[in-house]
Amino acid sequence: MIQINAMIMGHAYTLVCKEGEQATLQQAVTYLDEKMCAIRDAGKIKGTDRIAVMAALGIAAELLSTQPTDGPFAGLTVAEWKQNIAAMHTVLDQALTPQENLF
Repeated sequence: MIQINAMIMGHAYTLVCKEGEQATLQQAVTYLDEKMCAIRDAGKIKGTDRIAVMAALGIAAELLSTQPTDGPFAGLTVAEWKQNIAAMHTVLDQALTPQENLF
């Protein structure tokens, strides 16, 4: 596991992630910090906990708006998306493994 130091709304956090996931975690930190600072700077909501909840709700709404509303992937949860992607990886790995021997 890798530790990274992050700043969110001026508060320092030590976060842990798997090796190789540091860049993604840092992008998430930057995105969350931007969302929370924008809510704070709008001046309508006070308190870090309330700002965090509003940012989380906004991010959740963004995620849900990107999900398809029809077709085979309509209505899937994030966990189901992850399962489908993992299954696709398995199929691709099985299909490509024999070809690795050709090179």
